[in-house]
Amino acid sequence: MMMVAGSYGQQSDGTVEHRIVKDIVRQHAELAAFLWAQRDTLAAEDPPEGNVVDGVGRRLEANLDGLRIAGVAAWPFIEAAYEDFPEKGELFLFTWLAIEQGSDNKIRQAVELGRASDDDARGLVGALAWHKAETISPLVRRWISAQDAFLRYLAVAACREHGVDPKALLTNLMRDPDVRVRANSLHLAGVLQRLDLVHEVAGALDADDGSVRLWAAWTLNELDRGDLARAELRKVAATNGPNAPTALRALIKAGPQDDVRAFMGGLLKSPDTASLAVRGAGMLGDRSILPWLVQQMRIPALAAAAGGALLETFPEARGIDGLFTLDPTTLGPDFEDHFGDFAMKVPVAENVRMWSNSVLQK
Repeated sequence: MMMVAGSYGQQSDGTVEHRIVKDIVRQHAELAAFLWAQRDTLAAEDPPEGNVVDGVGRRLEANLDGLRIAGVAAWPFIEAAYEDFPEKGELFLFTWLAIEQGSDNKIRQAVELGRASDDDARGLVGALAWHKAETISPLVRRWISAQDAFLRYLAVAACREHGVDPKALLTNLMRDPDVRVRANSLHLAGVLQRLDLVHEVAGALDADDGSVRLWAAWTLNELDRGDLARAELRKVAATNGPNAPTALRALIKAGPQDDVRAFMGGLLKSPDTASLAVRGAGMLGDRSILPWLVQQMRIPALAAAAGGALLETFPEARGIDGLFTLDPTTLGPDFEDHFGDFAMKVPVAENVRMWSNSVLQK
């Protein structure tokens, strides 16, 4: 339920005064920043739980409505929130209200706050994504050809989030001197299925920057040219870095399946990449792997990856109590040694095994 952030009253001279309840506006601001950050984190889980993400989004929108009612009177609370905790949720909120109210000055402030952030201005991009494309289109049109590389990055990221095609501009953006602009433009070309840019994308496989090569390979795969992308995707997956799951999923999509399974078998042999191979098993869509996944759940270093594979292959497992724990130390000394006191959602192998008996009999 949304709290009431303000009300209207008539003064003695007949004018309308907008009154706000400061504590409630403060709560709206704090909750909105927290909820967007929570939603962003939940959406990045592997795999994400769509119903939970949507539920948090509805609560977020209710709090944003409260801030809409408060109007410009909300700014002291939003600015104080960012000063106290300058993280992605607070940056989202600052940017969202600046765009909502069409304040050029506040938008410029938000851009500078995003420029100083160390996470590719995730909150700022998130605010651009939350607003409708037509609302932010004047900003994007102005930024996409700006001299400032950061503004060009924001414009391309906004186009990617909304699936908007910058048409002829995209070719130049894929050649941009800024690495972040190039990588995001290549990603956008794949999202948009720009088949006319295949040769341009293929040329980016020779780039010095790894993120540019990754998104060039990913886009080639989306454009049904996985034959050109396979070597780079395998290289990224074999490093088991942050982009490895993205590369492996692209490889699985590209096929052929025999080659993919052989590659994953190689990953499984190394302790450095075994967890990626286990997680990748859930991307295959093969429900017969469930007994094998249960075995991997008994190995602390592979348990979390096996849990992710389980949820992707068997999404119905999300609603079953007892299949997962947030306290791995309860699973025995090996798990306690591996996880320490770090809370982590891991499957309870024995419970999954018992549940799997009924699943496999169907």
